[in-house]
Amino acid sequence: MLNKIILMGRLTRDPELRRTGSGTAVTSFSLAVDRDFKSQSGEKETDFIDVVAWRSTAEFVSKYFTKGRMAIVEGRLQIRDWTDRDGGKRRSAEVVADNVYFGDSKRDGAGDYGAAPSYGTPAPSASHMSAQPMGGQSDFAEIGDEDGELPF
Repeated sequence: MLNKIILMGRLTRDPELRRTGSGTAVTSFSLAVDRDFKSQSGEKETDFIDVVAWRSTAEFVSKYFTKGRMAIVEGRLQIRDWTDRDGGKRRSAEVVADNVYFGDSKRDGAGDYGAAPSYGTPAPSASHMSAQPMGGQSDFAEIGDEDGELPF
């Protein structure tokens, strides 16, 4: 069986970091994800998708992401059945995040979205999160054009 979801969207609110009774970090947030097509009225529609992250991923998201930041979330869909205050049966869907990546650069945000880590220095590392954005700094050196020929 396969249950894999990849989303790219903007946070609709600041992440909320909480702790379970045993001290496990959990954060929840919502992503506004534009659809790739326009509706019959000619407007783009947006889906608002609830996301939950656990442990070090939760701490990472709550520390570096704020309302308006673009995020890429990799995870799985989870359906939960629950009972509301009036005793009615309810069902909700949410994405459980395994990995969360920056979807924009700090330059793109230019202070609009709050503090974010410097992309030249890595954020706290864990095997399931990435602080290095696409197109960020790397270990590769630029080739100079002293003699105008490529070295290969």
